[in-house]
Amino acid sequence: MSSETDSPLLVTPLNALHRELGAKMVPFAGYDMPVQYPLGVLKEHLHTREQAGLFDVSHMGQVILRGDGVVDALEKLVPGELKALKEGRIRYSFFTNDQGGILDDLMIANRGDHLFLVVNAACKVPDIAHLTAGLPGIEVEYLGDDRGLLALQGPVAATVLARFLPEVATMPFMSMVNASLKGIPVTIARSGYTGEDGYEIGIDADRTEDVARLLLAEPEVAAIGLGARDSLRLEAGLCLYGHDIGTTTTPVEAGLTWAISKRRREEGGYPGDAVVRRQLAEGAARYRVGIQPEGRAPAREHTEIQDANGQTVGEVTSGGFGPSANAPVAMGYVTAGNAAAGTPLSLIVRGKALPAKVATLPFVPQRYYRG
Repeated sequence: MSSETDSPLLVTPLNALHRELGAKMVPFAGYDMPVQYPLGVLKEHLHTREQAGLFDVSHMGQVILRGDGVVDALEKLVPGELKALKEGRIRYSFFTNDQGGILDDLMIANRGDHLFLVVNAACKVPDIAHLTAGLPGIEVEYLGDDRGLLALQGPVAATVLARFLPEVATMPFMSMVNASLKGIPVTIARSGYTGEDGYEIGIDADRTEDVARLLLAEPEVAAIGLGARDSLRLEAGLCLYGHDIGTTTTPVEAGLTWAISKRRREEGGYPGDAVVRRQLAEGAARYRVGIQPEGRAPAREHTEIQDANGQTVGEVTSGGFGPSANAPVAMGYVTAGNAAAGTPLSLIVRGKALPAKVATLPFVPQRYYRG
């Protein structure tokens, strides 16, 4: 998802602050982004699991959809249950293609008079084109660089944010409200992508640094980069678009059928619904699984996976060392016959077959707020 072009890198509203904080900056999805701070990836990861980490996710695409029949219209592009989505609530879903492949995964919030979407940074240009073409008569407003987005994640995130906004302490998971943070208008969603409790805070670009400094001044909060964000979501068993899911993986193969309601499974009405429904009924040829390598050597993306007979049965899509798990962790796709938890596998690392087994996801417990 990093930029491979010669185009100048885009910057978020926090670019100067990242540099002030000593961040190591890298190209990511066309943006100049912090991969780590002086604390280092491992300590940043553990700090988020133990206290609270602040992430700059302003590179994500923020989109507003307005118009009569907007819910019915968007259901023609995603398999998510939107008709039952109450005002102020958020749902995870994905755009699909005619083969049932995933064009992008996204968050959809019912904001009463409009729908609010957050899409992946690397996909936002094609996503907006897809929305514009697929939603005739619906206004598609991309908020662009006028809007910042921060993620405050970790077991004390609620304690920290409630010092400024006491009402957020009891916000339901996957809900969204408008608020004023020290006089700065914000939107606050109780969501995130680390497996921890936390919030995503939307702010006008010119006030994003003010909010970031306010939160970083709290003793439990540290700035966290993309490196730890990746290891946190991997331990939590969460997919990264362009790696664990993409245009050639279906929701059934990816283990994301929990995001498709009974009504949408039965009625369809989105691109690729026939493929998805057939796989729901008959099973898929392959599935995304957790993989636990033995020993301490991590298996990286594209590592070949073999079965007990030495036959190639799949490939690793995400892998690395899990600081909280204190062990290497990975995800990948294997043939259906090798997808059961505990199935022995071999990972081909630098020509050597290293033992591993299929593991139950997530690798560490998800700790979302449940009230």
